[in-house]
Amino acid sequence: MANTVSAPVGNSIGLAQNYLPLLDEVYKRGALSAVLDTDNARVQWAGADTVRIMNLQTVGMGSYSRNAGYVPGDLTGTWETYKVELDRGRSFLLDYLDNEESMNILAAQTLNEVERVKVLPEIDAYTFAKLAGTAGISTATAADITVGTTDVPALIQTAEQQMDEDEVPYEGRILFASPKAYAGLKAKIERRIINSEDNVNTNVEYYDDMRIIRVPQSRFYTAITLAAASASSDAGGYTKNATSGKDINFMIVHPSAVLKVMKHYAPRTFNPEQVYTADAFIMNFRYAADAFVLNNKVKGIYLHNATT
Repeated sequence: MANTVSAPVGNSIGLAQNYLPLLDEVYKRGALSAVLDTDNARVQWAGADTVRIMNLQTVGMGSYSRNAGYVPGDLTGTWETYKVELDRGRSFLLDYLDNEESMNILAAQTLNEVERVKVLPEIDAYTFAKLAGTAGISTATAADITVGTTDVPALIQTAEQQMDEDEVPYEGRILFASPKAYAGLKAKIERRIINSEDNVNTNVEYYDDMRIIRVPQSRFYTAITLAAASASSDAGGYTKNATSGKDINFMIVHPSAVLKVMKHYAPRTFNPEQVYTADAFIMNFRYAADAFVLNNKVKGIYLHNATT
């Protein structure tokens, strides 16, 4: 009897899968308002949630008398108190086996990813909204920018003229610009390119001696709403304020006008050996910070925002 060989029936053998120890990170820029940070060594901490800075007021000159000499003048120094309002945090629990099956990527990268994707953009958005909402700063009439049509250099010149009139120092001003305002500025700057050039760079890093920092519109609003996030499933973070929030086109800031402090910054990871309620990593992130415009220097901020 001849032997018969049956054909294989429906075998499904999965191919070996290769898991790479890589994290597919979200694109995010770093902290853009960090150039405004105040050195904590210059700040006198008055208590748990307040900082103080000296406000000096003097009177002007009087006529000197060759008989009586100098006219007395008043000198007043008072401490201005600023209360730190921003106190934000989040806790993440990562099961030991979930981390192991991720090739130990999650425990090592979670806090870095939280800082880069959530914390730094929130601090930027809060800072710019706080400066924009300060009473007494210089503000332009709200107007939308159309790239190629709106004369953005003229808008910036108006801002510079106002700051010059207010005697804000020329040196050190920073121009924070939205992508649309930056593109509008570039569109109005003429360049001559030599035929032999093989690397054309049209970036504008400085304008009228002001350093330009491009700020994504998602961080650049006149007002934001911070989410309370009382449950683990809540998205948290911040959003543009639905009532009063406007897109900022550009903002010129002299850093001397700003008190931007980080009172507490605490990213911490607890290993499973330190956690008694679960076989898991616990990663906590908390920061307490704020930004203020000094009372004598409100004109060191110039705001131009859109109509919507």
